[in-house]
Amino acid sequence: MNPEIVKKVVEAALLASGQPLNIDRLMHLFAEGDFQPEKNDIRKALTEISEDCANRGVELKEIASGFRMQVREDMAPWVSRLWEEKPQRYTRALLETLALIAYRQPATRGEIENVRGVAVSSNIIKTLTEREWIKIVGHRDVPGKPAMYGTTKQFLDYFNLKSLDELPSLAELRDFETVNAELDLQLPGLEVSAEDAKQSETEVVDADVSTDTKTVVAGEEGDAAIDEQNKDDSLDEEVVSS
Repeated sequence: MNPEIVKKVVEAALLASGQPLNIDRLMHLFAEGDFQPEKNDIRKALTEISEDCANRGVELKEIASGFRMQVREDMAPWVSRLWEEKPQRYTRALLETLALIAYRQPATRGEIENVRGVAVSSNIIKTLTEREWIKIVGHRDVPGKPAMYGTTKQFLDYFNLKSLDELPSLAELRDFETVNAELDLQLPGLEVSAEDAKQSETEVVDADVSTDTKTVVAGEEGDAAIDEQNKDDSLDEEVVSS
């Protein structure tokens, strides 16, 4: 089979598929009896497709589940006008919980609470589980056998990551005040009053800013200093359903 045909088949499959395709899945597109391309042929076709998209509004992206064609990030302001619904929004508490699981996995609910200084709402764990961003990966061998949580391939796919290695290292995270300014959380520094902390807990940020989602963990030390915030756990439960 002509390599150009292989490239066209791969490109068409990526455009038609509603989910990422890995190389093995792409190999299965070619029926028995036809010329069976090698994995290197598929990889070459993917490389050429990626190069062809260099100056287009779409790109070929490799993520945890395979390869997918997607709109470039800088095209989002225009493309998003195709849909009338508002973008999904999540509470700061949910994003902090997700970030702690991503960086400290496997992590138990109690370990997350020790870092944040407040109780983790059951609604937060439920939301993250229903979205298939986290899952139970085992149970800690301590009294009570608490569940340990880790991230999933769906988490990596959503945030455009190929693996957890692509998460920025903690040493690369910027200072908390800079992150707050960029997220428009309008939070003070580490010296936070209980009243201000409760108010900030209800503020939400767009989930599509993947980098800022990961850096929100940088504020864990500030939250740990808030003793009185445990008096109002309902603030963590203000999750905006999508």
